Amino acid sequence: MTHLFYLVPLAAVLALVFAWIFFRQMMKESEGTPTMKEIAQYVREGAMAYLKQQYKVVIIVFAVLAVLFAILAYGFGVQNPWVPFAFLTGGFFSGLAGFVGMKTATFASARTANATMRSLNSGLQIAFRSGAVMGLTVVGLGLLDIAIWWSVLKIFYEPSQAQNLVVITTTMLTFGMGASTQALFARVGGGIYTKAADVGADIVGKVEQDIPEDDPRNPATIADNVGDNVGDVAGMGADLYESYCGSILATMALGASAFFSEGTDVQMRAILAPMMIAAIGVVLSILGIYVVRTKEGASLKDLLGSLSRGTNLAAILIAVIAFGVFYVLGFPNWWMLALSVVSGLLAGVIIGKITEYYTSHSYKPTQKLAESSQTGPATVIINGVGLGMISTAVPVVTICVAILLAYGFATGFHFSVDTLSHGLYGISIAAVGMLSTLGITLATDAYGPIADNAGGNAQMSELDPSVREKTDILDSLGNTTAATGKGFAIGSAALTALALLASYIEEIKIGLGHIGKTVLEIGDRTVDTVSASIVDIVDYYDITLMNPMVLVGVFIGAMMAFLFCGLTMNAVGRAAEKMVVEVRRQFREIAGILEGKQRPDYTSCVRISTKAAQHEMIFPSLLAIIVPMLVGAILGPAAVIGLLAGGLGAGFVLAIFLANSGGAWDNAKKYVEEGHFGGKNSSSHHATVVGDTVGDPFKDTSGPSLNILIKLMSMVSIVMAGLTVMLH
Repeated sequence: MTHLFYLVPLAAVLALVFAWIFFRQMMKESEGTPTMKEIAQYVREGAMAYLKQQYKVVIIVFAVLAVLFAILAYGFGVQNPWVPFAFLTGGFFSGLAGFVGMKTATFASARTANATMRSLNSGLQIAFRSGAVMGLTVVGLGLLDIAIWWSVLKIFYEPSQAQNLVVITTTMLTFGMGASTQALFARVGGGIYTKAADVGADIVGKVEQDIPEDDPRNPATIADNVGDNVGDVAGMGADLYESYCGSILATMALGASAFFSEGTDVQMRAILAPMMIAAIGVVLSILGIYVVRTKEGASLKDLLGSLSRGTNLAAILIAVIAFGVFYVLGFPNWWMLALSVVSGLLAGVIIGKITEYYTSHSYKPTQKLAESSQTGPATVIINGVGLGMISTAVPVVTICVAILLAYGFATGFHFSVDTLSHGLYGISIAAVGMLSTLGITLATDAYGPIADNAGGNAQMSELDPSVREKTDILDSLGNTTAATGKGFAIGSAALTALALLASYIEEIKIGLGHIGKTVLEIGDRTVDTVSASIVDIVDYYDITLMNPMVLVGVFIGAMMAFLFCGLTMNAVGRAAEKMVVEVRRQFREIAGILEGKQRPDYTSCVRISTKAAQHEMIFPSLLAIIVPMLVGAILGPAAVIGLLAGGLGAGFVLAIFLANSGGAWDNAKKYVEEGHFGGKNSSSHHATVVGDTVGDPFKDTSGPSLNILIKLMSMVSIVMAGLTVMLH
């Protein structure tokens, strides 16, 4: 049975090979005219300059944390000695995934615009397959990292012992913290960068000067296009890398603990299952990518249908194959566990469709939002906030149903403390199911910024208006797929964070062993620490709602979601103010810009966004690391459980609200720009532009960063569990 593991590195290599093939195919395409090449080069250089600065900051943070973990491991003996190294590799691969995706996107935008001159399908193919480079790189590097660590740790810990399998899988979880830390810096920094430029460009360019989006006369337009790459591509790639790895690693750790008493053979099956599903998902994602194509003259709904064909095909096939995976692995309840996977897949599809319904201007909610622009920006903002709040209902209910079904299928619908471990494994495997076809679902998300940049390149290069019309269709589709991708990422984060919550309790048990606590006294009974269940640890620390420590933790966790959003939104606001001042200065002081006789100073705007992002991203990101450490050190394990539960509950709902409000405002603006309610440069258009600028930090900075926040707090708590136990 263990030979099935070799499918994992094989799938990782296959993903990376196809990512390389798609990259080479894209690079063979022409970038178009000299002007198109020049603009693409500006964007490429700006993106690389920003990423270089960001990595300098991140390296310092990683060095400090790695030293801290080394002290805890080698000085105090409260951590596995592999933790510092696992942490560093997680951060490295997460950053590498984002780097590769961004590098590809900056090469693809001009090529997409040029291909669109031939046909809409050519533009779609290049943009989508360039996005697929990101998707396949993320899953390829993720599985490769997991395969390497599994192979290395098995050499040092004899896998024929049940306790060693628990140690191996919980140690591997710590590289998830490295991935989450890098992802948060990438998302927050990139989000601040892109939205400072976007808001500044829109307020002065569209509203004050009535010039089109991506007009070369706008000094902030290059910074805006750079921001799309560093925020929505590099940041998103690092984000979903850690989601993907986190779900697989948490399921492996839960499998090792849930089946602890049933022997190492059963444990090994439970550990292999998530890796197998993810590996097969890679193959099906590649198949789905080749299905995506469209015809000339296609409408937005046709394009959505084209992308849906690929993602739905991959989802349906993985649902069917999941039954075979659990059957081959020899689980007695194989078909029930497969249904847990199906429940996760269905939840992902439903959340994606609901997000599409609330954010696409093909449907009534966004059309109604656009209609409200006739009475001014205030009603646009009020209705957009209301729309986002209402849109949380179905995703939350969907996740709740998925949790109950996944737990129920894994336990035969026996909801009791005796089935808790197996039920949590079912929930965790549902998260793996939701993310199993990430190779193609991430491609649909990464496609959006590429299409957006292609439109900007077409506008700045003054190509025929028909080219911009086609890229606008691709861009509108990209807005919807990006919103759908954010909803999908948030939903998977909720399930993964719940699995990590259970993994934290397991890590607490290991921490008790590190400090020599071999027997737990729980009421009038004693339990051997090694064989203690999750329920035993919960009883030992009195993790109930009647414990004030738990309640305090819940409130702190819920507060963290709002505090984090407030900090990141204010960061965008401050950076955007500087951008607005600079753009106004250039229009005022540099003669001939508005007449097209003088080129703006693009570099100064790029510099403003870069400096603001580097400065503003540090405090919110460090807060997400420091707070779980302090709560654990001061208040203990019960408070940490409350912290993670409160952060998960508030963060999940808030993230959906922010993503959907922002997406709806963006597409309401697009709907007006297509000629409805007065069209471009009308009062309705100005009102929707205001709504869009409010929504920018909602959907591209604070919202997507929240799903990393809730997982990073879990990962930090897991890594610091040994210290928390030692102090309490």
